[in-house]
Amino acid sequence: MSLAAIDDVAIQRAKSGDLAALERVYRAYEGLVYTLARRICRTAEDAEDVLQETFFEVCRSVKGFRGEGPGSMTAWIKRVAASKALMKIRYEKYRTTDELREDFAWARGREGDAGLRVDLETALTRLSDTARAVVWLHDVEGYKHEEIAELMNRTVSFSKSQLSRAHARLRDMLGEEVQC
Repeated sequence: MSLAAIDDVAIQRAKSGDLAALERVYRAYEGLVYTLARRICRTAEDAEDVLQETFFEVCRSVKGFRGEGPGSMTAWIKRVAASKALMKIRYEKYRTTDELREDFAWARGREGDAGLRVDLETALTRLSDTARAVVWLHDVEGYKHEEIAELMNRTVSFSKSQLSRAHARLRDMLGEEVQC
């Protein structure tokens, strides 16, 4: 079933509390939500939590959903998921970015600059939670700095500076041949 079919067919029934329609919405969007959450959160378990929290929110709030046009349900669910993922990383305790940088510097020193090649996936995990979230939301999901600032309860300049610093860190980790 396509996402457009969900937008057109199931929304009205989901808004009236039809459990089968809510399940159709969940099945249509669970992969998209999990992928977004996994890119922002550090662990699969956290992404699973975000998936559940997102759809609890969708079930609670779908009656008030007023989106119109194709893709509006997708945009709304992605926004809920991004918000839940950002809340998750605010409250979880992870190793600090400084510890990760020290680990990377130690590994780089042992292997030599040319000997260690870190792929983008690994490099992203070495960014702070906030920087990784900004990179993912902006570069992959296509959010504007204004939207990221609103999601994070920060300023637009905060979003821009986080992205700029994250790109610089990624270039350092991946080598100059990679351009963000």
